[in-house]
Amino acid sequence: MVRARRDPSPISYPCGMRMRPTLSWTPTTDLLPGTTDLEPVVDALSAGGVLVLSGAGISTESGIPDYRGEGGSLSRHTPMTYQDFTASEHARRRYWARSHLGWRTFGRARPNAGHLAVAAFARDARLSGVITQNVDGLHQAAGSEGVVELHGSLDRVVCLSCRVMSPRRELARRLEAENPGFDPVAAGINPDGDADLTDAQVGDFRVVPCVECGGVLKPDVVFFGEAVPPQRVEDCRRLVRESAALLVLGSSLTVMSGLRFVRQASQEGKPVLIVNRDPTRGDPHAVTRLALPLGTALTAVAERLGIPVDGSAG
Repeated sequence: MVRARRDPSPISYPCGMRMRPTLSWTPTTDLLPGTTDLEPVVDALSAGGVLVLSGAGISTESGIPDYRGEGGSLSRHTPMTYQDFTASEHARRRYWARSHLGWRTFGRARPNAGHLAVAAFARDARLSGVITQNVDGLHQAAGSEGVVELHGSLDRVVCLSCRVMSPRRELARRLEAENPGFDPVAAGINPDGDADLTDAQVGDFRVVPCVECGGVLKPDVVFFGEAVPPQRVEDCRRLVRESAALLVLGSSLTVMSGLRFVRQASQEGKPVLIVNRDPTRGDPHAVTRLALPLGTALTAVAERLGIPVDGSAG
């Protein structure tokens, strides 16, 4: 049996775009009000070559809350930072207890009308690619292919020492075995898969080590304060360069990891279109912001284009 090391020295990701723990932003200029006019989005998709950049808002209709919208999880929850996770055994125990419980909810989530519409646009050759800031895998479950997961995915686990990757379901089985009867009632589930639990509910939850080397396990997601792998960043930059337009779905663009692609598209003369009910940090670069629920808006756009949306996917 491999024993966990008492003083692990995790290896951080290579240098790249760093996820700063920016939890909010304040507009410095007057932003244009949102619209309900579908035509700019319809026109962009009619022309084709549209790159989608999605955020947590596209998954709210699947029962996964967003960070910053009305009732967003940041009003009650501060996401784990990479620095806290790697520095503190207590922080890791608290994270894995909460994430283990949240994983059950994520496993039950199903693609909604927004995810299905994106997949339908791709099947109809209207898209040049999909980048998602989400870690829930719902675009793929809806049928989208070649999705770039900017912030990784919760369905994989990586060892910070030996870098071996393993399925999350395997870790879930090990955690169940080590923590029989662990089934507290969470106050809520967050977009990063973290359930809201008190320290008392976490209790003496047992964390398991890497089976290969005994190192520290971490979900294969980019925490706040951590760098996005540079090749992934370059892949996204290339997708922006090769696109005709950028369509942002359900992201406040507060975090620079997504905002910089909006800025790139704008600088390259590509129209930026945003579908988000609330103002975003990218609004000054956008030609329009459609302030409608995503499922409603994208289904209506698909109808205008005569594109069938497969409600049975996922």
